[in-house]
Parts: sequence; structure tokens; C-alpha cells
Amino acid sequence: MSEYFLGDVVLAPLSFGGRNEVKIRPAVVIGTDSKGFVRLCPVTSRISPDSSNIPLGLDDFATGGLSLFEESYILTSHVFGIRKNEIIGKKGRLTDEKINAISNLITFR
Repeated sequence: MSEYFLGDVVLAPLSFGGRNEVKIRPAVVIGTDSKGFVRLCPVTSRISPDSSNIPLGLDDFATGGLSLFEESYILTSHVFGIRKNEIIGKKGRLTDEKINAISNLITFR
């Protein structure tokens, strides 16, 4: 089983925005626990008016990346918990600067 760390960008099955539809989408790892769960914030191309949005571009990746054709956003107010084995794959890792920006907006429990 793969290990995931704060700032890793993964592909995972998520559902948000009031829909019951689950989509495979990019998300940023914001935490893990010893029981095999990973906490994620989704990445989307649509800015959310009711949440904290962190812009995400190609320059924000220390390694790997996403096929971003337009600016995307990390939705820090939408936190999901899923099992590690549900993650489809790892796409990259964010820069330390971007990880710090995320950490400043998220309340870790």
C-alpha cells in the first residue's frame, strides 16, 4: 500500500457540490491516520464563492503535475476522508510554499 503525505496530489473518487455523483478527480492530501484513511481537499477548475480557494498552477508542483489547461483551485473548505486503497494514483507533489499556504487555511483536527 502506498504512503501519502501532506502536499501530495492524487486522483481519488470524490463527490461534492450537492451531487450524489462520484467522479475521479485530483485532490491534495492534507493528512493521514494510522487506520488507513487519507484526508483530501479537491482540486477544481471552478472557483467556489463560499469557500477558501487556493489557486493552483503548473509552477506549484515540485514534482509531477496535472494537465492544467486553465487555472485550478484547491477547495480548502471541502475536506474528504477516504481509505488509502481507494486512491487511484499519485500525480505529483506541491512546492513547500503551496503546502504552507494550504496549512495556513486548514484547521487540523
